[in-house]
Amino acid sequence: MMTKHEITKADILPPAEYAKVRTETRRRIAATKRNRRVDVGPNVTFYFENFETMWLQIHEMLHIERGGDEQLVDELAAYNPLVPKGNELVATFMIEIDEPERRKRILMRLGGIEEMAFISIGGEKIAGRPEADQDRTTSEGKASSVQFVHFPFTPAQIAAFKKPGTQVIVGLGHENYNHMAVLPEATRLELSGDFD
Repeated sequence: MMTKHEITKADILPPAEYAKVRTETRRRIAATKRNRRVDVGPNVTFYFENFETMWLQIHEMLHIERGGDEQLVDELAAYNPLVPKGNELVATFMIEIDEPERRKRILMRLGGIEEMAFISIGGEKIAGRPEADQDRTTSEGKASSVQFVHFPFTPAQIAAFKKPGTQVIVGLGHENYNHMAVLPEATRLELSGDFD
């Protein structure tokens, strides 16, 4: 089956139909998401998105807000850019700190972190490209706690990524947050499907 790279109105279930399958759909996609999640250092989690995760997000927004076709247009515009287009990986990364004052203090030191995400395969670094919809670092230098990053791959990098057992590292090289994590093999295998 060919991976889909764009969600259209035709992919969206009518609200009543989604309500019937919501619990099972959320359970199924949550199982998939487990192999699409990577902790990088003590405070950041990368969630690698795909057609299914964004499809679920759109359905959930429509289910909760009940804005109908008018809302659907906005949701498609917001979430379609996060569906990988076949030559990239796309991640939402979240800076997760429970205590509000500590979170504020740390985010003030992480301006520009969205420019510092990378994936490394065999020593070759693929720089992340932040989603261009808005600036996620304020003029005072405070980073947003939610960031969206694209990792564009060449055909050779895709082939290397798909090779079983390949060591893939995801990281952040910010001066105040310099951490890396090796992708588990199950995650590498799951994300390989984003290139089809």
